[in-house]
Order: sequence, then structure tokens, then C-alpha cells
Amino acid sequence: MKLRINTEQFYVLLIALPCIFLLVFYVLPVLNVLLLSVSDPQPGLKNYHQIFENATLHRVFWNTAKISILTTVITVAMGYMVGYGLINMRERERNIVLLAVLASFWLSALIRAYAWIAILGTSGIVNEALTALGFIERPLQMVRNEFGVVIGMVHYMIPYAVLPLYANMSGIDMSTTRAARALGANKWRSFWWVFFPQSMPGVAGASILVFIFSLGFYITPAILGGGRVVMLAQYIAQQISETLRWGLAAMLSTVLVFVVLLLTVWMSRFLRQGSTLGIGGR
Repeated sequence: MKLRINTEQFYVLLIALPCIFLLVFYVLPVLNVLLLSVSDPQPGLKNYHQIFENATLHRVFWNTAKISILTTVITVAMGYMVGYGLINMRERERNIVLLAVLASFWLSALIRAYAWIAILGTSGIVNEALTALGFIERPLQMVRNEFGVVIGMVHYMIPYAVLPLYANMSGIDMSTTRAARALGANKWRSFWWVFFPQSMPGVAGASILVFIFSLGFYITPAILGGGRVVMLAQYIAQQISETLRWGLAAMLSTVLVFVVLLLTVWMSRFLRQGSTLGIGGR
């Protein structure tokens, strides 16, 4: 007897398989973490009370927020310049730049972090060049601090800003800026008054995306921060592997997951706004 599956059942099965996979390998572990946060070391919300009482957590939250916001601002600003340049390039040059942007995905965060140590370290290329040119007498401390962490994170996150910004900008009708120029606006006014407002959904979406990724950075701050700059993901790892405070780590993980979910929902509003305005990829 042959088992026949109609088209509707086939599509239901097609959707069910990845949903089951997500349920088993994502939703259930997240629920287990949530349960652990209110049950270890004892049942209750004691772990969550530390958000308001623990001064160390306040410093970690502040470091994470400060570095993530700074990374987001710099990354989106640089990504905007690259995206704007891409839409004004000829196709051949555009393809080369896009290939360079996509090629950065092929390098792991670990390799990038150690590469930045070789570039920015006290015996690195930058310090040696500045010393040889006579600009400095002593090497500058550019790693094992917040500066090095931000540089490494910005470098890693630029493609995540360039691609959504380019997709947004490539859907903007450039005839509107030309019309503004024809009506007497100069190049800068036509950009700020006509083009830039239409690119705001892309800016908002890229900003939230970069900020979400920045909140969970682990390898880059651990290496370029040298233990002096502790962000939330690092602190969670320390609680699990060193102090064995699993309940506290689970609580922080739960908070991070909910913050990311809220930001993701917020980002979807801007994506819908971009669709409403007719802004998207060509």
C-alpha cells in the first residue's frame, strides 16, 4: 500500500521539521535556562534581585551597554558611507566592493582578534610605524582596553551594517534627489532633505541588528580586552566555568535573551515601515 501525501500535507511537513528542530534544540534549552534561573541555588527570584543590588553586575551592564552603543554608532556610520558609495558606483566596482564585504564573513572572530593584536599591540605595525616616524616616543596602549575592543567589534560588524543599508538605499528612487537639484537645492541639501530621510528605516534596522549582535560578543572582548574589559557574555562564562554560580549565569542569559527578543520585535517595525514606503532591494 503506497502512502500518498497531498500538496497541503507536504508543505505542513516541510514546515514541521524545522519547527521540531527549533523546539528540541533551542526552545527547550532556553526554557531549561529560565527554570534554572529561578531554582538555583534555591527556588525564588533571588538571582533577579541581584540586577538591582549587585554593584559588579551594574559595572558589567554599563560596560556592555557603553561598548555596544559606541560600536553601533561607529559601525552604522561607516556602513552608511560604504552603502552610499555602493549605490553610486559602476557595476564592476560595486561587485568588487560587495565581494570584499562578503569575504569578511569567511574569517572567524578568533583570527580577526589575534590579527588586531598583531596590528595594534605595543610591538605591532601601528606602534612601530608611529615610533619610526617620530610621532610617539613610547608605544601606545591600543589593546587590552576598551579602544581595542571597540576596534575589533566594529571591524567584525561592518558587513552586518553595510548589507541592510545597501539593500535599503538601492530601493530609493534617485529621481527624487535629482528633482530636488532641479528645483534649486544643492548637493548637500538634496541629500539631507530628500535621500537621508528615506534611508532612515535602513539606518534603524542596521542599528538594532548591530546592537543585538554587540550585546552577545564574547571572543573579541576576551582577547582584545585582555580581561580588563568584561562584557556580559564574558561574565556569564565566568559564572559557569569559574565560580560555578549557574543560577546567576542562567538569570543573566535569560535577561539577555529577552532583551534580544524585544529589540528584534522593535526592528520588525522598521522593516514593515520600509516595506510600506516601498524601500527595499531592487
